Amino acid sequence: MELIAYMNNAIENIIQSVVKSSWKNPEELRFLTRTVSLQKKAARKRLSTLPSGFSVPPFLIASIATQCNLHCSGCYAREGHTCQDQPLKTELSASRWKEIFLEAEELGVSFVLLAGGEPLARPDVLEAAAVSEMIFPVFTNGTLFSDPMITFFHKHRNLIPIISIEGNQAQTDKRRGSGIYQIVMNTMSVMKKRGLLFGASITLSKENAKDALSDNYLDILSQSGCRLIFLVEYVPVDGNSEIAFDASDRIYLDQRLLELRTKFPNMLFLSFPGDEKALGGCLAAGRGFFHINAFGDAEPCPFSPFSDSSLKSGTLAHALESPLFRYLQSSGLESEEHSGGCALFEHQQEVARFLQ
Repeated sequence: MELIAYMNNAIENIIQSVVKSSWKNPEELRFLTRTVSLQKKAARKRLSTLPSGFSVPPFLIASIATQCNLHCSGCYAREGHTCQDQPLKTELSASRWKEIFLEAEELGVSFVLLAGGEPLARPDVLEAAAVSEMIFPVFTNGTLFSDPMITFFHKHRNLIPIISIEGNQAQTDKRRGSGIYQIVMNTMSVMKKRGLLFGASITLSKENAKDALSDNYLDILSQSGCRLIFLVEYVPVDGNSEIAFDASDRIYLDQRLLELRTKFPNMLFLSFPGDEKALGGCLAAGRGFFHINAFGDAEPCPFSPFSDSSLKSGTLAHALESPLFRYLQSSGLESEEHSGGCALFEHQQEVARFLQ
């Protein structure tokens, strides 16, 4: 109960903080003001189910695409956790995604994070999301924003672009490809001129953390119009644990976040999994969120690709009460010590044994 109440308050605070810095943009302000009311309604829905023992997470992660136009170094999706592992499966249709989104809204889910692959490769699913009044942060590589796509996001403000970037030009181009940094910065410039609310997602490792968290770099993002910053710890899926955070790096990140949230009041910083500490540990498997992959499998987390239920025909409510999710919520694995960015990722054998 305390966890759910804390998260409900955190969501309201997130929206309120963005509202305060949007007073110069009347269109955005109208949207956000309405969003505050809608999110309070969603929170009441989530709280209303608790007496019956059914818990609805405020967040859902939906990987809606397996394809991507880039070949980024160390990409998790290309390490065999999407189409390479499941070559005979087909992606969910846009009509099925629409049904899932509407059910999520009815249950009281507040945010659906759209990921991939590259989610802009599925404009049909983006159209399906636009029907809902939930908030959809869209995690994109930022290279497919044609004029019609910019206009689409301008019209449907509940879809919020979150552009992946690795830090400065050298760091971004090294991982994402030559010239990508400039393309992304040009995209941000266009979004700023159109008055769009957008953000950036930065994968942090030992290689880029100091630069990406510096005042100078974040000032560049702020001046470019970024309002939301997602900081995601690098998970060493490719075996390169040498650049993954250790305990000292996480202490630095925690301290730096306190400073940044004061120095940049016009920007919102969210850290994953760093901010989970205040919420009692890993929030996967329905404690705070869960993941639906492009084929409809309900998984605890994108980094824990195990499933015993499918959304091809089943319901979200059924998935949330699946034996796997129930086991993980009571197992204590999410609170055990781990060296990478994800608790369940480092306990994959235990998760897999449950499904045997």
